[in-house]
Amino acid sequence: MFREKRLVPLVLGVSLFAPGCGGSTEGVSPLQTLPAARGQLLNSPPTKLGSFSVSDLLSRLSGSQLGRELIKLAFSPTCSVDTYHLEYDTVGARGEATTASAALMIPSGSHPRCQGPRPIALYAHGKRTLKSFNIADLTSQSNEEGLALATVGPARGYIVVAPNYAGYDTSSLNYHPYLDADQQSKDMMDALTAAHSALSALRIADNHKLFVTGYSQGGHVAMATHRALQAAGIAVTASAPMSGPYAMSAFGDAVVMGQVDDGSTENFIMLASSYQHAYGNLYTTPTDILEPKYASAIDALSTTDANTLIAQGLLPSHALFASKPPAPEFASMTPATKPADLAPVFAMGFGADHLVSNAYRLSYLRDAQSAPDGGFPIKTTGVPPASPANTLRRDLKSNDLRNWRPAAPVLLCGGDADPSVFFLNTQLMQQYWATNTPSGRVTVLDVDSSGGSYADVKNAFRAAKDLIAFEAILHGASDGGAAAVREIYHATLVPPFCLLAVTSFFDAH
Repeated sequence: MFREKRLVPLVLGVSLFAPGCGGSTEGVSPLQTLPAARGQLLNSPPTKLGSFSVSDLLSRLSGSQLGRELIKLAFSPTCSVDTYHLEYDTVGARGEATTASAALMIPSGSHPRCQGPRPIALYAHGKRTLKSFNIADLTSQSNEEGLALATVGPARGYIVVAPNYAGYDTSSLNYHPYLDADQQSKDMMDALTAAHSALSALRIADNHKLFVTGYSQGGHVAMATHRALQAAGIAVTASAPMSGPYAMSAFGDAVVMGQVDDGSTENFIMLASSYQHAYGNLYTTPTDILEPKYASAIDALSTTDANTLIAQGLLPSHALFASKPPAPEFASMTPATKPADLAPVFAMGFGADHLVSNAYRLSYLRDAQSAPDGGFPIKTTGVPPASPANTLRRDLKSNDLRNWRPAAPVLLCGGDADPSVFFLNTQLMQQYWATNTPSGRVTVLDVDSSGGSYADVKNAFRAAKDLIAFEAILHGASDGGAAAVREIYHATLVPPFCLLAVTSFFDAH
């Protein structure tokens, strides 16, 4: 699903915006709070980390590739930004009491967009493998995501609430509930409740508009949060999940069937750790699913970044599965070769030195044969399997988002050649909603296409993509620049253009 070095731009989906199901949310104020200790602000007034002027933001932006892309797309700051660090009560994957932290970014300045009651943007960041991550620290050179978030959110007039997630920063939880739709949506909602308390303490008002967004892992979190807010009767003005793994069951099947995504080794470790904590059903000992030499990685990844583990020989860099098929009938999936443009990525996911045991892969594949997903490998019903027996497949189904209908407008944005989070996820959500959601409620944008709506975004994306390929050719690339484009596709190439579309989408609401 996604490697951290490719996630920095996740930040881009900032502009503004959010499991449970059903229920109208019209007329319900997002100021409504959640009961009991969940969402209680633990540091009131919140801790102010700094104030950043327009010139400060521009100077910092110009120092990173992501920032320069934002400036090119005319995302120049209008407002100064005050940044606060919130700590609040929330719950872990099994409902255990814990704490988490978040960034609260507030616009300031003389421009009308920077004053008075402002809309709130609830933002879900992308995958991180190091516990110390704090999106509120805009002075950290490694926090390009937070800086970009500040530039496209509060610097353009939005109050931004961006949780670090349970398990990160000052959180008391000793693991991260990665892609756990129930826990992560609760965490997001608790951060929103704490932010309302902080805004009250700071005597700052919002205008009762609530937007939810996120990119990559954060795309899944954002959609799960929209679903949960709607179920709780809390109004969402609109949401814009971007490049997220929404169809978890189908995506998991695609990976195990040989379409191994970029960054799959740390993704699998994080997912196994998360679901073992949540459900306790994946293994008795890690060697039930992993090769013995890598069994310790499940716990180590929570305190050590993936690149360090790879350097120490505790995590393979690319090979998720063995290059030897688990059974002769699965040779064509070891690796998969279609779609052809992603075949080089799939091939990197196989090797002699691999993470997941062949016996475990075989048990998963046998279950996928007997209880196939309705969206992959063949699109039939478009929904998750009714009764998977493999415990990982059961857990993936529990976190699959093909089970609700949005009552507020949704924009799904991504690129159809994404090697990290396959566009299949967006297509399956589009298929699911096409038959049970009012026309016009959901908009789907593939920035890597031509014609139709958002033509300016698509044209700009194509120009940027062509430029990357051209520069690679100038430096000796013999593949027409295809590898260079794949290398930055998910983290750097797609996000600015999705954000350009998202800001337009939300301006209309």
